[in-house]
Amino acid sequence: MAYGGPVGSTGMAGQPLDVATQLAAAARGEPEAARALVEHCHPLVMRIVRAHRPRTVPEEDLAQEVYLKMFGRLDRYEPRAGVPFEHWLSRLAVRTCLDALRAERRRPQASSFSLEPDAEAWLTALRGRAEPPAIENALAARQLVETLLGRLAPEDRLVLVLLDLEERPVAEVSRLLGWNAGLVRVRAFRARRRLRSAAAELGRR
Repeated sequence: MAYGGPVGSTGMAGQPLDVATQLAAAARGEPEAARALVEHCHPLVMRIVRAHRPRTVPEEDLAQEVYLKMFGRLDRYEPRAGVPFEHWLSRLAVRTCLDALRAERRRPQASSFSLEPDAEAWLTALRGRAEPPAIENALAARQLVETLLGRLAPEDRLVLVLLDLEERPVAEVSRLLGWNAGLVRVRAFRARRRLRSAAAELGRR
C-alpha cells in the first residue's frame, strides 16, 4: 500500500487534526484515518528525508518506507504527557534514513570522483590555503560538503548534519538518535576530526 496525498495538518472543516483519535482508528485498520495521519505528518517526514537520505534513494521511496514503519509499529507507540506523536515519528524517520545510509555504504562505490572547479576552490579554502570563494559559489560549497559527508560513516554524517548544518541542540539530537548527550558530543568531536581528515585526503588527490 502506498501512502501519500495532499499535504495538510487539519481535519474536517479546517479543524486541527485530533492525532490521538486518528492513531486509534488507524490501529483498527481504518484507511481514512491512515490517510489523514499521512497528510498531517508529510511535511515533517519530507523535511527529514530530504536532509538525510542517501543520494541513490529517491526521497518519495524513503518517505514511503517511513510510513510503512510508522503503521507497522503503532503498537509500540506509547503516548506520554508533553511528548507529541511527531517526536516519536521524527526519531523513526531519522533512524530510517540512517539505515538507508548504512545500506548505501555497504554497496560497492565507484572509485573515481570529480569536483567542480569552484568546489575545488572551497576545498583549498577549507584546508587554510586560500580565502573562501565568493558567496555566489555557494552551490560549489554544497557539492564539497556533500562529497565530504559521503566519505564519513553514516552515524558521523548524521550527527554533523543535525548539529552543525541544522543547528539542532544536543538534547534534541540525543532524542532523535537515541544516544545520551555525552555520546552525542563525543561522536560529533570525532566526526569533525574525521571530516578534516577526509578534506585533507581529498585535497591530496
